[in-house]
Parts: sequence; structure tokens; C-alpha cells
Amino acid sequence: MATCILTVALDTPLNSSFDYRWRGDDGPRPCVGQLVLVPFAHREVVGLITGVGDTTEVAPEKLKDALAVRSQLAPLSTQWLALAAFAADYYQRPLGEVALPGLPRNLRVAGTVNLDRALKKLAKHGLVHDSAPVDMPVLNDAQQQAADAIGGAVGFTPLLLYGVTGSGKTEVYLQACAQVLARESEGQILILVPEINLTPQLEGNIRARFPGVMLATLHSSLSEGERMLHWLAAHQGKARIILGTRLSILASLPQLKLIVIDEEHDPSYKQQEGLRYSARDLAVWRARQLGIPIVLGSATPSLETWHHAGSGRYRKLELRERAVKDAVLPRVKLLDMERDKPKDGLTSHLLAALRQRLERGEQSLLFLNRRGYAPVICCESCGWISNCTRCTSFMVLHKPEHRLRCHHCSLELRIPRHCPTCGNVDLQPLGRGTQRVEEGLQQMFPAARILRIDADSTRLKGSAQAAFDSVHRGEVDILIGTQMVAKGHDFKKLTLVGILNPDTALFSQDYRASERLFAQLMQVAGRAGRAARGEGASVSEVLIQTRYAAHPLYSAVVRHDYDRFAGSLLEERRQAALPPYMYQALLRAEARELALAMAFLQAARDCLVHDGITINDPIPMTMTRVHNVERAQLLVESASRPALQAFLKAWLAQLRDMKARVKWSLEVDPLDI
Repeated sequence: MATCILTVALDTPLNSSFDYRWRGDDGPRPCVGQLVLVPFAHREVVGLITGVGDTTEVAPEKLKDALAVRSQLAPLSTQWLALAAFAADYYQRPLGEVALPGLPRNLRVAGTVNLDRALKKLAKHGLVHDSAPVDMPVLNDAQQQAADAIGGAVGFTPLLLYGVTGSGKTEVYLQACAQVLARESEGQILILVPEINLTPQLEGNIRARFPGVMLATLHSSLSEGERMLHWLAAHQGKARIILGTRLSILASLPQLKLIVIDEEHDPSYKQQEGLRYSARDLAVWRARQLGIPIVLGSATPSLETWHHAGSGRYRKLELRERAVKDAVLPRVKLLDMERDKPKDGLTSHLLAALRQRLERGEQSLLFLNRRGYAPVICCESCGWISNCTRCTSFMVLHKPEHRLRCHHCSLELRIPRHCPTCGNVDLQPLGRGTQRVEEGLQQMFPAARILRIDADSTRLKGSAQAAFDSVHRGEVDILIGTQMVAKGHDFKKLTLVGILNPDTALFSQDYRASERLFAQLMQVAGRAGRAARGEGASVSEVLIQTRYAAHPLYSAVVRHDYDRFAGSLLEERRQAALPPYMYQALLRAEARELALAMAFLQAARDCLVHDGITINDPIPMTMTRVHNVERAQLLVESASRPALQAFLKAWLAQLRDMKARVKWSLEVDPLDI
């Protein structure tokens, strides 16, 4: 075979495409979409072939030889390469930095990869788990209409499944999937969930509903060997259903026929490091590219999705009632902490409600989105507080571990025996985290079975699922949790939700804070009363402790009125020229000194002028210092997405030529400003 030239994409931060010579012997000519081992600098790396030709502009003496092509693996499809190319172009990153991290690590590292063994294992055993068939539950009229609309959709059809908590959206997904699988003999379905801890319950439902159908799961908790096996099952088209978190949107799915995004509003779908992509937005683009339906499900849709549904771009399917007969939405009540002063963080009304549930053998959930024992400790004598020495944040008290811990840089210190400033030994915790609430409840209800679920209590692999299983088995009376417990979980015996300290989000400088708070409150409120109310059972309640009971946001929560609340927020966004009526990009700079970061951003602001683009002044970030690195940001806005994209391309070329002692990054469509 004649020598040819391979254009190879590598995972490098700047130029990611390089030409290599392929000296063919008797083997087949390499093709686009294959992985290849090449020399780069002083090491060997795996790259992706994006072009095969006979000529190159690289001088012959500088052209290096490619070492080996991984021919055992079927080439990645042109559709997948187009997806990676779109993501690279839209998010202004090199192609290799997008395409290669989306592959299992075992495929993209140099060295010996026993791909043959993995392929043989997959061929022999597969990922099918036999189980007894389960009958499809009978849907109510609204559910059936939604399932039929999804299952019968043809071509690119974006559908918003807007259903109150407990309305049976998951059952609609499953029955729509059954219709698609029955119609498409080799079709694949991708189901996205926002968090890893939501996968086991849904995975169990899928396996029970579709015995004999291969299911692949893709998320970061899998071992590298497991992830490669599941990815290969999807890549070969053997896995008919693929369940995963945001990274699975970049999986190779040659027979994809339907995409489902559960809890589409969740900010976890936006990657916050490296390639800052939105899995939800890429999923919509992928559905359009392939001409297939996509379902975005939520009880509290993002304002962008709600806006698209209102303008007719998305079709809205509504589930206004709970799926279980006689199950109703919980009654929401506001507890004014100015009138009912809390004791150990809990008002007398909430304590009485907890006591009533304990007497009736029902479960309660206390939601506090703040882990640790207390947000800070202080000295009442001189005013010293436990600031982090490396960040502009507080050191959080973790009493069981006898440590102060920064949740931003992970710095840990022993709890001081006395004030570092004045020597006072009487240091006091301020505020409450989940550990302190747990301690107080154990003292007030010593006979109750109390369980805390947060990032601290579920660090070990499998511990989160074990904790949730104990709740489902009825082995817990009072559950204390952070946002980990707020969505997706169906606790049959839970009749009371108490929400502690939600007020801080009301006064955030982030314009998305009220949208996120409303969604969080509605989601956690939806954990109550999901089963049919039995004789003598308590009325399901959600009790919100607040000092601002007259705030319009809480009034909307009491009425379960997302429609009107979302409409008012959209009008505010329109008047303020904020997304979804404006498109944004955020340039961040990091340096050892804030002045250096600010100077770089000021130079970036002045280096290019473009009509229709607003470049705001640089400002320090809200969390200015993290791990001894100072941070600042610069916001760019435009009413036209194409105009913003054109500007960013020209602007980045200028920025790369600037010599500055800063680390900088660009994020398109930022969620946190």
C-alpha cells in the first residue's frame, strides 16, 4: 500500500490537528474516525484521524511517522465527528480537546490496550441482565397521550414534558421507549439524568421493564474497564438503551432514534471545567442533526426551554396531576421565623409536625443545602472568624471529624483550641449545617431513626445508594439532606418536608438565583405525598421556614404556580436584556495577583471592537481568590448568536497572541456570572 498522510486531532489546548506519515505495508488504508498512536513532543499519544490524503504542507524532514492504527475498533461515524466538530466550533475549543476526552480513558492512552479481550468479553457475555418481565402499568389519559406523542414522533421533534412532581414522567419515558424499540429493530435510546445517584433507581426500572434488552450505563463512577465495556456496547450498536450523566451525550451511538433528558433544568448538565459544554444543548443539536425526537422533562423547566415552548419551537406535553390515584400535591405552608422563633434551627410548628409523623410511623425530610456542622466559627470577644487562608471564603466546621474544611480548595485544619487573635477559648459556631441539625434532632428525638445524606456521609462508593435503599425500606424516620435528596427519589412513606434556611438565595447577585431556588423548592417539596393517602395517614405537608413570608417567590411555591412565576421571570429577563433574550460569553483570568488578571482583561476588552457586541468592564469574581489564585472576569453580550460567534473567533485569535502571565479561559453560554 502506498504511503499516505493522516491529519490527526490531539488533545492539546491550542492547535489540535497535526499531519503524520503512514507507511502502509499490506494492511488496509486508514480511514477517518479511527484512533491512531503517534509521537508527540517526547511521548506517544493517541489521536483521532480526521483526514486522509496524499499531500501535506509540512516539510518532509519534519514529518513524523504514525505508529499504529487501532483497527480492531470500528471507526467513529461521520455523524459523531460532526457532533464533536460542532461542539468544538461553538464552544471555541480545539477539536481534539472535545473529541478525545469523550472516549473511555483506556482507548485514548498510549500503551497496550487489550481491546481484543474487551471485545471478546462483550461478544460472549454482553450487558444483558435477565429478569422476570414486568407488566406495563396502566397510564392515565394525560400520560398515555404524552407517551403516544413521544413514541409516534417522526423527524426532529423537540418535546417538553412538563409535569408536576409525582406525575409519572418516568413511566411516560419508559412506555414511549417501548414503542420506539418495538418500531426500530436496531434503534438506540439515550436517557440522560443530571446526577449519578439518580441512575440506580432508573436503571432498575429499565432492567425490569425490558428484560433481555442490553442496557449500557455511562458515568464517572464506573471503573475504567467498566466504562470501556459499556462504551463499546453503545458504539457497536448492541446496547439498545444507554443511561448516563452529561458525558454520555458525547458517546458513539450509531443507531440513535430517541433522546430523553430527565430534569432538563438541572445546572449539572453544564460542565464546569475544561470544555464547558451544555449536555442539554448538545442533545438538542444532536437530535436536529439526526432528525429524531428529543424529550426534555421537568416539573420546573429552565426558562430557556419554557421560552422555546411558549414561542412554539418546542411542543409542550402537560401532566397536571399526580400519577398515583388519590395522591395529591402536598400542602405548602410558610413558617414565619419572626413570629415563631426557631429553637436549634427548628420552629415549634415544624417540631410538632415531626413529632406527629413519628407517632404515626411516617417519614419526614429536612432539607438544608449546607453540609458540615456550621458555616463558620467565631470569637465573640474580638470578632475573629474562621476565614480560609487560601480563598475568599470561610472554613466550615465539621464537628464529627474535628476539622475546619474549605469547600472550595479542600484545605483542612484542626479546630483551634483558642482564638488565634485574642486567645479567647470560647469559640462559637455560627449558623447551621446538616451535621448540626442532625445533632439537635438526635437530642430532641432520641428514639427516632435519623439519617443524614450529603457529600460528607456518602464519600465511599456505593454508600449513597445504600443510604437511599434504607430510606425506601422504611428504616429511617427522619432524613436530613442536601440537594442530593431533592429530586428523582420516590419515598413512599414520606409525608412531611421541612425546608430550612432558603432565604439566602433571595438576595444573590446571580440573576438566575430565584429561578434555581424556585426549582429547588418545588423539587424537594415533590418528595412528599407521592403515594396514595391511606386511612388515618397525615396530610402531606411542606413547611418552609423563612423570614420573608411575603416574598412573591414563596407565594408562587405555595400555589404550585410555576406557569405564572416563569412568565414573570421571563418578562424581567426581557426588560433587562438577559438570556434567553441575550447571548453571552465569559472570559475568565487567573493570576497570583488580582492586578495582573484585571490588566489582562482590560487589554482584552480594548483589543477588538465589533458592531453589535457589548463588552462590559472587567470585575473580580464573587469568589475572588481560590487556592491562592486571584480571579476576575469579563462579560461579552450580543442580541445575535451568529454575531457573537463571529466575534469570539476573531477575538480568540487576538487573545492567543497576547503575552500575559495569566491563565485564561472562555465560556460560551455561562450559567454562573
